[in-house]
Amino acid sequence: MGRINYARVHDIIGHNHLIIDQTSSVDRAADIPASWLAERDDRGRRLVRDAIGRVPGAHANAYRLLCGLGSHDISALRELLGRPRGVHAARQWRGGRFLTALLEYDDFLATYETGVDEQLRFDAHIEVYGDTASLRVQYDTPYVRHLPTVLHTEKTTGDAYLRAVTRPHLKDPYTHELEYFHRCVTEGLPPKTSPEDSVEDLELFAEIIRVLGASDS
Repeated sequence: MGRINYARVHDIIGHNHLIIDQTSSVDRAADIPASWLAERDDRGRRLVRDAIGRVPGAHANAYRLLCGLGSHDISALRELLGRPRGVHAARQWRGGRFLTALLEYDDFLATYETGVDEQLRFDAHIEVYGDTASLRVQYDTPYVRHLPTVLHTEKTTGDAYLRAVTRPHLKDPYTHELEYFHRCVTEGLPPKTSPEDSVEDLELFAEIIRVLGASDS
């Protein structure tokens, strides 16, 4: 690829139930006491407060979005490019349901953009732009079985501009996860994502929220 000039993480999806309700039969409990639901909500608010302090409701919502949907994206970004040096800027809107952050690396920037709306689609990818090539890892919805992750490659070689799509197999990511988890249980394989590694995501989430606070003040 040559030198990396820019990277982009994009994850704009519709609510999960829009896809799940068409593709799966889900039994949802209807007899949970209201007091238990209230306790769950209160515990969630307290955990967010313990992590990032007392912040506006929209910032708390943005943090919970990062801990849910964003945890996959940021972890994959760190796997590919390493941990960002810092967060240059961040903004949220729609009550914390949409978020954009500008992440700093040593000699390039990466944008992170995420949000959840009412459209029946799943648009998630990571794209890395180099001097002579770009790579795009395209994820499909995990709620429809056997939709694999696909790699798009664009490359300049001499006078030629080449575009390719690579699909190594038809195994979906959840199947990979279950097989790996089975090996961890039956063979004693240490989980690739350790608690220490996940802390790096949480620290980056908290930094994004701190920058959000500075930009909104």
